[in-house]
Amino acid sequence: MAEKKKKSESKEHPKEKQEYKTPIKGQTESPHMPAGVPALPPEVEEKLKVIKGKIDKFQKELVGKFDKYIMGVGLLPPPQPIQGEQVKPEQKDEVHLLILIDDSDSTKMTKDELKDKLTTVINNVAKEIEPNFVPNVLILSEVWQSCYDGKNDLLQMIALCAPVFDRGMLSAIKIAEVHKQMVLKKFEKYIVAYVLAGSLVQGKATPESDVDVWIVIDDTDVKKMTRAELKDKLRSIIIGMGFEAAQMTGIQNKINIQVYILTDFWDMMREANPIAFTFLRDGIPFYDRGIFMPWKQLLRMGKIKPSTEAIDIYMSSGEQGLDRVRLKLKDIGMEDVFWSILTPSQAALMLYGLPPPTPKETPEVMREIFVKREKLLTEADVKILEDTIKVRKDIEHGTKKEMTGKEVDELVENADKYLKRIKRLFTQIESIVEKETLVHLYDGVISAVRDALRLAGEREVSEDDMLETFEKRLIKTGKLPHSLIKPLDNLIEAKKGYDKGKLTRTEVDEARKAATELLRSIIEFVQRSRGRELERAKVRVKYGNKFAELTLLEGQAFIVHDLDEEPKRLSKAKVMPDGSLGTLGDTTQEEFEKALANAVVPPRTFIREKLFENLKKIFGSDVEVLVNLG
Repeated sequence: MAEKKKKSESKEHPKEKQEYKTPIKGQTESPHMPAGVPALPPEVEEKLKVIKGKIDKFQKELVGKFDKYIMGVGLLPPPQPIQGEQVKPEQKDEVHLLILIDDSDSTKMTKDELKDKLTTVINNVAKEIEPNFVPNVLILSEVWQSCYDGKNDLLQMIALCAPVFDRGMLSAIKIAEVHKQMVLKKFEKYIVAYVLAGSLVQGKATPESDVDVWIVIDDTDVKKMTRAELKDKLRSIIIGMGFEAAQMTGIQNKINIQVYILTDFWDMMREANPIAFTFLRDGIPFYDRGIFMPWKQLLRMGKIKPSTEAIDIYMSSGEQGLDRVRLKLKDIGMEDVFWSILTPSQAALMLYGLPPPTPKETPEVMREIFVKREKLLTEADVKILEDTIKVRKDIEHGTKKEMTGKEVDELVENADKYLKRIKRLFTQIESIVEKETLVHLYDGVISAVRDALRLAGEREVSEDDMLETFEKRLIKTGKLPHSLIKPLDNLIEAKKGYDKGKLTRTEVDEARKAATELLRSIIEFVQRSRGRELERAKVRVKYGNKFAELTLLEGQAFIVHDLDEEPKRLSKAKVMPDGSLGTLGDTTQEEFEKALANAVVPPRTFIREKLFENLKKIFGSDVEVLVNLG
């Protein structure tokens, strides 16, 4: 029985006993084969020149007969003779060819029957074209089964071949096998499994498909370093070997290398990670130290199942993901788009010579100046800014609970249109105010610099000391880039020349460019700093089911009694030296926003005992102060 089985195996794999050597690093490429293929022996090179046309004809005829079933055709070097045996004369002229067949959808006959039938047909085709052709027919399931059995002969044969036709599989196996040998040579004691995965083994391969390989490292006996250090160290070297393997083989398909430590991969299976399950289900082991195949069999038997905790986590992750999406959409509408068009609008007004208005006032000022007075913008342009500010306010006040993707798309599209128009507006403003540009810009920049210096703690700065103070408080402290010193210096010198009537148009243009750069940088700094300052000045409180907000400015406090109420009730009071609030009086939204625009925020906000007593009197004894840790 054993003898019969041995004969059967010999019939199925007639070339398995022949020894094939893997490509050697440093071999030159063959000018007659695809780039990167290791050089063949000189006698084979000469022979190839003669039969190259016949090989092409053979390959085309096979593809014409079997179409998609032909996965690849490659040229093999002559097999090395068994030690002690002489090469027969008739064998010297043999040309060994590898033909890889896709048998994944074969249902009408067994794998052996299919291989025998195809081998007969392919041999006949070969003999008709060139009697010295020796086809080596492999079916894909045979290659994969050899991997499951831990045999590498077929992989080494494919790695050695020079592809003349390839749908992607020959190149993938070739580069993966070469890379595997490099990895094992250096790290074999650490490698648990080296597995080919991805579209190639799922039957979705194309000639351009990436080559996905997974490598599992044994970290259960690590003593000289942490598991994370072992993974990082080996991962960087192994990925570097991937680049070397690509250069050595000349295969352009990207080799994607995923490196996992054994303990982490075990956790991935316990937690039902879909990537790990797909890896076990479809992966083909090019090297296995006795762990991957048992896992694969257990998965097939249904023995590897996710834990209850993992199922619960995956179930809840859906709702959590949607909640994050909704929050991100709201944040885009509330902050990102809002600031993306508000700051340039304020910069345009500053370029025109006006101080930046509050966000609420900005659309009306833009309308008054650029629509009605200068007739540079249309009502529709300003309406985009107005609508964006309204969306932010509605979200902030809770009247708009969420944003749809369509609404966000419309906001972004309108904002992009608005920004393009504002860029043209900058050019138009510069043209209109050319003669007064320097004065306007100088005043605007100095005003912006004073605002920035006030935020840095400098209340009063003379124009003579402006440059020195600017450098000391904003540049050397890293708040603004050093590149802004020269533009400010040039602008100040240009203003002096203008006052003396000695400034040329070229100097005006240079000063204008410098001032524009300064304005944009400083206004962004002021906006960011003011935003952070105002956040520090706000104290949110809860009483019952309602929320109120207390804003503490220098010497003055404003209270929004119910953040969800429309219209909102606002109060103001003086902040006494002991930290308590004076007599409460009504105020308006307009007065509150003006106070925010002009107020100086204390460097730190403290809630003293007397202030807390005031809050109890205003909102009741159950008042709670909400602390923002973000």
